[in-house]
Amino acid sequence: MSVTQRLSDLAYATGWAVVRGMPEPMANGVFRAAADLGARRNGPGTRQMRRNYARVVPQAGPAELDELVRAGLRSYARYWKETFRLPGMDHKAIYRQVDDLVVGKPLVDAALERGKGVILALPHTGNFDVSGIWLVGHCGPFTTVNERLKPESLYQRFVSYRESLGFEILPSEGGAYRVLMERLRANKVVCLVADRDLSKRGVPVTFFGEETRMPVGPARLAASTGAELLIVDNTFTEDGWSLRIHTPVHVHGREDVAPATQRMADAFAADIATSPADWHMMQKLWLADLDDDRRKALQGSR
Repeated sequence: MSVTQRLSDLAYATGWAVVRGMPEPMANGVFRAAADLGARRNGPGTRQMRRNYARVVPQAGPAELDELVRAGLRSYARYWKETFRLPGMDHKAIYRQVDDLVVGKPLVDAALERGKGVILALPHTGNFDVSGIWLVGHCGPFTTVNERLKPESLYQRFVSYRESLGFEILPSEGGAYRVLMERLRANKVVCLVADRDLSKRGVPVTFFGEETRMPVGPARLAASTGAELLIVDNTFTEDGWSLRIHTPVHVHGREDVAPATQRMADAFAADIATSPADWHMMQKLWLADLDDDRRKALQGSR
């Protein structure tokens, strides 16, 4: 384990141990201050967030982008504050609060009544763990995939955290796709974060007018199992959370996987444009932002 990995693991362990017990006003102040400091320091992640937002809101001038980045960092800080506090929060109360406002519940119910399972695809927006708590309360445990973080101890912390919320977690490597198919064939729910996959496996899509890649998994699973593919929009409200499930994406066989992935990307874009500050993308997403060698390698893999 490298020093960086050890420090990262310690930081997350401290977050779950300390932030969980903070009074809410203190936690709010600490994380908002951290977000504002990040905006002032303007590090690589913040600068990339600004470039990403410039695609989402192309008409924005410098001052508007400054404000959007500040709001985006505060939204992202809120996500981490809630991540560290959720294990100690009242999950039944969270379920009731979200259930009062959720839009699209009948789509999930209808998909499960068909008996072929349901795939919920979402971008990195809002707090999807809170939406997961609602989903567990509504229809029981669901299955999702976690990146295999390093060190292993950090990955296990995230697995334990999400399992404590009622999720079934699969590692991104090691047969996850086969298990996801089994769950769908058993008429279960699968949730996949699907707005970024800069690998040779990703499907080329146009996103906010520029080329990038998104995971093939959601559409491919739908084609293979007949499961309904639905889009999820997670955002924050001033004192809670908003969850909207919408836009059934029908995948008509394997030849429709790439077009269906584009339809998924279009739905993501419409949601993100409505609430851009709640899209927490601080990594390079569009091919134009990659170095020449990486971009040529991806473009040559079609």
